[in-house]
Amino acid sequence: MDSVRRPENMARITTAALAEAFIAEQVKEIRETVGDKKVLLALSGGVDSSVVAALLIKAIGSQLISVHVNHGLMRKGESEQVIEVFRNQLKANLVYIDATDRYLDKLAGVADPEKKRKIIGAEFIRIFEEEARKLSGVEFLAQGTIYPDILESIKQAEGKKAVKSHHNVGGLPEDMQFALIEPIKLLYKDEVRVVGEALGLPHGMVYRQPFPGPGLGVRCLGAITRDRLEALREADAILREEFDNCGLAERVWQYFIAVPDIKSVGVKDDSRYEGWPAIIRAVNTKDAMTATIEEIPYPVLHKITARITSEVKGINRVLMDLTPKPTGTIEWE
Repeated sequence: MDSVRRPENMARITTAALAEAFIAEQVKEIRETVGDKKVLLALSGGVDSSVVAALLIKAIGSQLISVHVNHGLMRKGESEQVIEVFRNQLKANLVYIDATDRYLDKLAGVADPEKKRKIIGAEFIRIFEEEARKLSGVEFLAQGTIYPDILESIKQAEGKKAVKSHHNVGGLPEDMQFALIEPIKLLYKDEVRVVGEALGLPHGMVYRQPFPGPGLGVRCLGAITRDRLEALREADAILREEFDNCGLAERVWQYFIAVPDIKSVGVKDDSRYEGWPAIIRAVNTKDAMTATIEEIPYPVLHKITARITSEVKGINRVLMDLTPKPTGTIEWE
């Protein structure tokens, strides 16, 4: 992966014409690479994997088998939405796998972010290998890897450590049985969206809220527990609902809740109440390499705080992360 670099003379994809040229090039390359074999696609439902799906459908049609793995780390209602959009609306050849217990058992007691990412990435591959054994002619795994994933997973200069290993880059096992198909691996997020629109994907899908491959696993900070994970899922759903209600969802590039493995003393029903903090992060960016903080009006923050602390079991404080990138990364882990 260290040898994968974006050519310095590669034009930024900012127009439909450039996107069409990119699509034509990738379709040709995919057809030449895949031949008459089948491809498994790791379909999260986010913009990156959705654009890859559209590219592969254009290139090889029914040779594509899309696999959506619910690792138990999805946002509230996310897997149900993936099934509705891709299987019922887009008529994709979609395999749905509920692997919640499998993942959470593997992640039990694991606090180190890099180890969590590697476990999640390796387990994805194992599941895909199991699915491939049920089929014939599957030799390729497609992924929605984009260029910032690679940049943050490799050493970018001598003497510098990698920022973090993305589960689909540094987390892949060395004995993986597939050849990789990663048609958008040299694109930044804003370019992926231009390509998605040129492919005719719905606007709401192309501009969907970004979501990391490891999902809530890198937002349930430290060792994941089921009760804290559920509190995070519910708090995040409230944040997204309130951002939709006040128009912030259209203005903010990425927003989410992180819940660390710490507790503080609070008061509920006139009694001592120990709970976790819910940390709001809301950032704007074009390429995900740098990010600025979105200012949220205090009335909105007050409403979000009141709802989370009253409706979500286990959370007694709401905090706001004001750190740009750099020095912080967009995700906490």
